[in-house]
Amino acid sequence: MANNTLLRMGIDYIARHGQSIAHNPIARKLIMNQAMKAAENGYRANLQAEEYPIGVCRDRYEMNKAIIYTAERILTGPHPIANTYIRKLSEIMIQNIAMDGGYVSAQKSFFNRHGQRPPGLLVVSPTKSCNLFCTGCYANSGNASEKLTWQVFDELLTQAKEIYGNLFIVISGGEPFTYKDQGKTLLDMVEKHGDMFFMSYTNGTLIDDATARRLALTGNFSPAISVEGWRERTDERRGKGTYDKILVAMDNLRKYGVPFGISLTATKYNCEEIMTDEFIDHFFFQQGAAYGWIFHYMPIGRSFTTELMPTPEQRLKMQQRSWELVREKHIFLPDFWNHGTLVDGCIASGRSNGGGYLYINWDGKVMPCVFVPYAATNINTIFAEGKDLNHVYEEPFFNDIRSWQDAYRKKNGSGKHGNLLAPCFIRDHHDVMREIVARNEPDPENEPAREALLDKEYRDSMIKYGKDYQELSNPFWEEHYLRNYDYKKALAELENK
Repeated sequence: MANNTLLRMGIDYIARHGQSIAHNPIARKLIMNQAMKAAENGYRANLQAEEYPIGVCRDRYEMNKAIIYTAERILTGPHPIANTYIRKLSEIMIQNIAMDGGYVSAQKSFFNRHGQRPPGLLVVSPTKSCNLFCTGCYANSGNASEKLTWQVFDELLTQAKEIYGNLFIVISGGEPFTYKDQGKTLLDMVEKHGDMFFMSYTNGTLIDDATARRLALTGNFSPAISVEGWRERTDERRGKGTYDKILVAMDNLRKYGVPFGISLTATKYNCEEIMTDEFIDHFFFQQGAAYGWIFHYMPIGRSFTTELMPTPEQRLKMQQRSWELVREKHIFLPDFWNHGTLVDGCIASGRSNGGGYLYINWDGKVMPCVFVPYAATNINTIFAEGKDLNHVYEEPFFNDIRSWQDAYRKKNGSGKHGNLLAPCFIRDHHDVMREIVARNEPDPENEPAREALLDKEYRDSMIKYGKDYQELSNPFWEEHYLRNYDYKKALAELENK
């Protein structure tokens, strides 16, 4: 009890004085040095374990350093985050982990039942409704009646904590800020679950001054605003005037110290534009984005043409360029398809070695991934039958995918890792995806998903894309990640740097 009291006092002190501590040069230097030493120690431990290729260890080290620099930037930059966020993050991470506020015990119970770690997070799309109609959007925007009920949404988050031990929830859409049920909104739900942290993908156009102020008071929600490029590209896909509305939203968020990020959808036509120094500098260092996510266009929405996808050649260049940006600009910018080295490959279906996720959409369908539109079960049915998220995890469709993931990572015991630059279940191994879908017969999310299974041209083009990219990236994977397994040399270079 005494230790808990001291920890709570420490949390309160950090929350009240976090910004002044961050602006104290001596304190900041001490904290940065300790954080960098921890990242270096982690890198050293990974090299000593000789479990992962040296290139994978290096990628993780570089991203860890970028996270540390990001934290310093949002604490000490011209628009520092509100103290409410420091308090909330302290409470969530320290109370629930160090003090075992349910997080650790839930994960232990899950492991005892399944022999595996639980999914690391859930992605939830509570509504199909959206105020925009973007070209090729996978969400295929609907109306306000297509949504999770408040009770189901609430129970889903409660069980995510109590059964999976999740503290972090990703909200997708539709447009999340249009969610409303029984007179309650998304932010009402966020406030109710104040012991969790939420990140939401959003078009940003509904973040007015009052919404930004409420987010700052809540302290446990960060919006990731979708941007397609400069004004012309963004307005071309999202509608005229959208780019300017995004800038207004960012103004509002900076005003109240709300940390926000950007979400970039890379296509064949904008993938070079969104990775230029000018574009990155504008959104990270002028607009103040704390982080960014890169998603490659996935043809599963209203139109499943592969025409918009970055070509295999563009994709490999993006992989190399993304690491240049992380190393040189120290920004947190994961590429969902190119940075499999950070997360051990595919993370769909709640992956058996932890860190994965499951996706629940607006009508309750539970799918392995946002980009794999085939549902094993429905959360509405699960709850109505008195079952819970344990039963969701146990679905054969998800188990089948997890078995393939394990075999791919281990290369069936060959001693080499599968190419983590091409780990995606549906994009890089579309033929495997179809085999697993055929065996399990999951429910297609919608009619386009059903038609995609029957479309020979779509099937052939997706399989060809995956094979072309594997052939292109395999030599790079071999050269920069697998070759020269000289861990002692890498350790010596670390010590002498």
